[in-house]
Amino acid sequence: MSGGAQLLLVEDERNVAETLVERLGAEGFQVTRADSIASARRAIGSAQFELALLDVGLPDGNGFELARLVRVRAPATAIIFLTAHAAAEERIRGLELGADDYIGKPFHFRELLLRIQKCLKRAQELTRVPGDMRGQVRIGRALVDFERFSATVNGESVALTHKECAVLRLLAERVGKAVSRDEILDRAWSTDEFPTSRTVDNFIVRLRKLIEVDAADPRVIRSIRGVGYLLTEINRE
Repeated sequence: MSGGAQLLLVEDERNVAETLVERLGAEGFQVTRADSIASARRAIGSAQFELALLDVGLPDGNGFELARLVRVRAPATAIIFLTAHAAAEERIRGLELGADDYIGKPFHFRELLLRIQKCLKRAQELTRVPGDMRGQVRIGRALVDFERFSATVNGESVALTHKECAVLRLLAERVGKAVSRDEILDRAWSTDEFPTSRTVDNFIVRLRKLIEVDAADPRVIRSIRGVGYLLTEINRE
């Protein structure tokens, strides 16, 4: 069931795009099509989307650049990359940008539909915030708002992705206790995404830059050798 979810499709191949718009529409989705980064920017500025299907190869740039824009302007939007080149390096790059899935061309429509439905369901699970994590939570030098996918550092607001929020929230829920990389992977990623321990480590690096006074000497998110990571303290405000 789509529930009338709003989708953004960024695809420059006209035949592919028109077919997807028609077939996704028949499944109950509300689809907005863009054929370039420029037109996608306009769409993102004028509407809210629950999921974006981003072609990696676009005439005025690539889907990775667009994903960064989506993450800043609409961090709650799930992302699926569409690409003719599904090399491991590209999958890793997409995951590190916070992508929710990755599908290579050509693909069967039924597979894409199942992945969309799965991503939407997973996004809902990742954005469900328990009562004790609502409002602003002080973690290191950042004031984190899990409901709005944002953090405020030195008066400046920074957008957080679904996965960044999920990782940070898991550590906060288990404050003072070590959390394994496997548990972090289970919380924030699906097995279809081919995540690795390196993926978790890269997310931790970004989170440390946000919340640590000195990311090179982390005191808030500590590494536990052979296990994973431990959040030392939080304060609810």
